[in-house]
Amino acid sequence: MDWRSLLGPSGAQQFDLTNVHSVELTKRRPEISLTKQGAAIGNMRVNLSWSMRTSDTASWKVEGGGFLRRQLEIFKPQVVQAAGPAMVNVDLDLACLYELADGSKGVVQPLGDFLGDLDAPPYIKMSGDDRFGSGSGETLFINFDKRDEFKRLLVFVYIYDGTPAFDRAHAKVEIFPGSGPRIEIPLNEREPQARSCAVLLIENRKGELVVRREVRYVYGFQAEIDRLYGWGLQWGRGYKSKV
Repeated sequence: MDWRSLLGPSGAQQFDLTNVHSVELTKRRPEISLTKQGAAIGNMRVNLSWSMRTSDTASWKVEGGGFLRRQLEIFKPQVVQAAGPAMVNVDLDLACLYELADGSKGVVQPLGDFLGDLDAPPYIKMSGDDRFGSGSGETLFINFDKRDEFKRLLVFVYIYDGTPAFDRAHAKVEIFPGSGPRIEIPLNEREPQARSCAVLLIENRKGELVVRREVRYVYGFQAEIDRLYGWGLQWGRGYKSKV
């Protein structure tokens, strides 16, 4: 790959290189073109991984109860706290709203077992449901051999049990295109009351597939993200199959 293609006319980077193998989409550099990289081919993998934070005060030496109490006040919401360096388990789910070129819309997600299909519409497939934040995380596959069938895709993350805990999790979404560098989007903003996050939008702009960082936290679930982006689906209560 010619890395000069990643530079603008003046030589300025169009996104932030973390190393030669990955780029990070940021508020300053929120977009990258898969088409211009030659990466809009084959099966693209989108991975969510996370680990739970221990209390940030776990390693502090307590020299005065007043100072410790003041520091503990920064942690919200209180409903997910415990005294000392307790860990809060959370079940983050990866999902994708899709709109195809023919106007059909829907969602691929573990909830309700809407796991999709890679070789038939919507050409998106959920690999499984990680309920414990293991190293492999959760993965979506997107078949970009059918790239002309896509109008827009919104990848989002939600907390299944509803307990707000984004501020207690080290979470990130990574994109592994068919070619070119890995694309990283950390979810590192402290939004203690949020239950869902719209992470990235993939749009077909006159044949060019562009990934745009969103990272917009909301306090509701899928229906609120739907309204935010104008998908227009009908939502009801859903449940996961038992392990």
